[in-house]
Amino acid sequence: MLNTVGVGVWTADELDRPWVGALAISAIVLWSVAVTAAYADAARRTPLLLAADLAVALAALLATPQVKADGFDATLAGYWVMSPMFAWAARWGWRGGLAAGLSVGAADLLIRDELTQVTYGNVFLLAIGGPVVGYLVESLQRSAVQRDRAEREAAAAAERARLARAVHDGVLQVLALVQRRGGEVAATDPRLAELGRLAGEQEEALRALIRAQDRVVPPAAGGGATVADLAAALATLESPRVVVSLPGGTVPLPEAQVAEVLAAVAACLDNVERHAGPDARAWVLLESLPGAVTVSVRDDGPGIPDGRLARAGAEGRLGVTGSIEGRLRDLGGRADLATGSWGTEWTLTLPVAPAVAPAGGPAP
Repeated sequence: MLNTVGVGVWTADELDRPWVGALAISAIVLWSVAVTAAYADAARRTPLLLAADLAVALAALLATPQVKADGFDATLAGYWVMSPMFAWAARWGWRGGLAAGLSVGAADLLIRDELTQVTYGNVFLLAIGGPVVGYLVESLQRSAVQRDRAEREAAAAAERARLARAVHDGVLQVLALVQRRGGEVAATDPRLAELGRLAGEQEEALRALIRAQDRVVPPAAGGGATVADLAAALATLESPRVVVSLPGGTVPLPEAQVAEVLAAVAACLDNVERHAGPDARAWVLLESLPGAVTVSVRDDGPGIPDGRLARAGAEGRLGVTGSIEGRLRDLGGRADLATGSWGTEWTLTLPVAPAVAPAGGPAP
């Protein structure tokens, strides 16, 4: 604005209608003050305001032939017409900058009697300046989002570490002490022995929860489906009777798929607890393969007798069919069963898209 005022005063003797030029430059000054104040308020920074800003710039360009003689070189507004172009670029990125730049360039060409190299150069700079500024604005916005996300993740990781230390120094040590003392008096007081056993189970469950928190996957940036870590979800199933083996890294999948796979594994473990006997143990192994994720659930029970699943289906008890096989089938995967005197093993296979295919290999 100051440049436009200065050039206008400097070249006032070149104006055919000085008073009209003075009014036009005064309008430019008033509009500049008003629109700058409006842009400072996010509530008023609307598409309507940006459209009005561009319209005023175009009007200032189109008024030039009414003020200057034919064959004029510089326009009345000068470089001031770039202001709305930059505003559009800041609001709508490179597309907004391109649209505003082309609009201003077209208006500049419209008022010319002939196309000179200088005029072409100005229009060319407008056509590329808007998209360049818009692209830089988009890059800055993405960088700001990534920086804020990294700061939140670092703060969350530090808080998890602090809580893990507090839990380890307090709760876990007390639970371990109760378990140890319960084992020492098991022969004389069965009730204390049971208390010690329960304390040991809770200690193991709490340790699994802490390990799961360390594997939390941050939400996907830029919207889209929420992503969860299948490894962290399966880690919560670990207990004194269930051993969970996981890959070294995370296994990110859509949250809905993680919930379904977790439910299917929980159904397998429920069958172990109900049918394999009180002393049976189970092992859960997660493997991340190219294009697929597999979860193996194995126990050391007596196995499933021949024909038992068929009879259960005929009787209308569809626990295996619905809770395990049905869930994997709905996800586009499959559930394979192997059983014998050595125990039972379910292999749950889920295909994954390359975009979310997990990195890292199976657990050692």
